[in-house]
Amino acid sequence: MTSPPPALTVRFLEPGDPPDSFPDPAGATTEPDGLLAVGGDLTPARLLAAYGRGIFPWYEAGQPILWWSPNPRAVLLPRELHISRTLKRTLRSDCYGVSIDRDFEAVIDACAGARAVTGTWITPEMRSAYVRLHELGYAHSVETWRGPELVGGLYGIALGDVFFGESMFSRAPDASKVALVRLVRQVENRGMQLIDCQVATGHLTSLGSRLMPRPEFLRHLQVMVPAGGQTGAWLETTGPTSTLAASSSGAAPLRG
Repeated sequence: MTSPPPALTVRFLEPGDPPDSFPDPAGATTEPDGLLAVGGDLTPARLLAAYGRGIFPWYEAGQPILWWSPNPRAVLLPRELHISRTLKRTLRSDCYGVSIDRDFEAVIDACAGARAVTGTWITPEMRSAYVRLHELGYAHSVETWRGPELVGGLYGIALGDVFFGESMFSRAPDASKVALVRLVRQVENRGMQLIDCQVATGHLTSLGSRLMPRPEFLRHLQVMVPAGGQTGAWLETTGPTSTLAASSSGAAPLRG
């Protein structure tokens, strides 16, 4: 006899609740997809507890903090990165330079600015929370430069063998794609296994992301998040992009 599915409920969190006071993501709502909890705070401890359980905050100014765990989950396995012929030409041209953790705050501000017209979830409170995670060595940025000008980038959280992508922006052709390729190479070099893209977009799908059922995603997190990835800056000075165009060396099969 199979057990009944968990009841769909949204838990209300108080700022004083323990950081890991999240309900089982299996009980998240289906409409809207993945709403799990409301309230709490954005302390480093709560954010890290959330990400490690496949949960992330996403809300706009004037709303309470909303916590989500959608099903299915958009993910990118490093070995499945797709570099189109056009993107490969861009990389080989070295028309851009790319760096890591050179200017985290500029990247998060650019991501917020790119969505200001339609409304952004990167509120001042969210910005402060992720800058703090960057200072603690958990949040990282990848920057794409055209000369001295920042023209693209992304940021997210690294826990164990997983990189949880948060946002990206582009002010020039292929600039955000270049940043993602650099992120994938960094993840591969560090032996990390999975990039969480949260929700599917055409942009990410074109680069090789795919949908993974939430139960499978959470099983991977149980293995990969405690894997022991080191915290601290990933600081990489600006370098050419032509070396990024080579095919992946081929990562081992996904663990967990």
